[in-house]
Amino acid sequence: MTWQTAAKADTAGWLSGFIPDLPTPFNHRGEIDVDAFGRLCERQIAAGATALVVGETAGESATLEPAERAQLVRIAAGVARKRVRIIAGAGSNATDRAVTFTRAAEAAGADAVMSVVPYYNKPMPRGTAAHFHAVAAATTLPVILHDIPSRTVKGLANETLLELAASPRFVGLRDGSGDVARLARLRSRLPATFRMLTGDDASSLAWLAAGGDGCISVVTNVAPDLYVAVHRHFREGRLYQARELHQRLVPLATLLEREHPAALKFALSLLGFMPPTTRLPIVQLNGSAKAEVSQAMAELADEYLAAAH
Repeated sequence: MTWQTAAKADTAGWLSGFIPDLPTPFNHRGEIDVDAFGRLCERQIAAGATALVVGETAGESATLEPAERAQLVRIAAGVARKRVRIIAGAGSNATDRAVTFTRAAEAAGADAVMSVVPYYNKPMPRGTAAHFHAVAAATTLPVILHDIPSRTVKGLANETLLELAASPRFVGLRDGSGDVARLARLRSRLPATFRMLTGDDASSLAWLAAGGDGCISVVTNVAPDLYVAVHRHFREGRLYQARELHQRLVPLATLLEREHPAALKFALSLLGFMPPTTRLPIVQLNGSAKAEVSQAMAELADEYLAAAH
């Protein structure tokens, strides 16, 4: 067994369950709020997350400077102290830039990188495959693919995914399509060690029931205890309890997805964890959207008590 194959097999232990996609807090000067970000990391580790995603979709990656991407990795790695894995967002629609981000993430202390399908360019499948192979060749870290067609226009074709998954360099997929049937079609054709995670909170329980490995989640930033309870009930065969708790999370998940990541930042500001500050072109929520998120948060309050039993 090569070290790469061994590394891929190792992901079964940590690339599963619930993994938060962390937002990037900004202070009143528009700089990364180091203390707030550290608190977010520690909160998720304490809740039982096996990994943290930093500088990705929720982290407003498109507006982060290269030095800020590396800074987030260093902060997260310093807080984690090897207790959990740090997955760095390192994607770009320019292959050379994705390679640069990937190398920088490794140098900053990341344990894995997440690389998104090139957006805007609309590459053909061969171009997408070549892009990811170039990324993998630039690092010794495991590479997690990110397919989110709503943001990239073109998705990751199934045959391209199967080709990439055959390589030990690619250890998993974050599927942002919300298509649970895709998992059913592909699971038996993928290597057993290849992790299939959803990026869609609303369908995450259905994804698990269909044989998926977990969820890279936005909602767990707000309610990690409830997310832990959903996964615990599911793993221990209490499907009714898992379904009941998950259904109570869906309204908030829907609102957070609608204005992402501004809604997430506002929700976390209500809990006192960070300012709601965003970077243009993302702006803060308007009054009616704030009221909807506040109401959904209030309706979840009692569920923390239910999750403890």
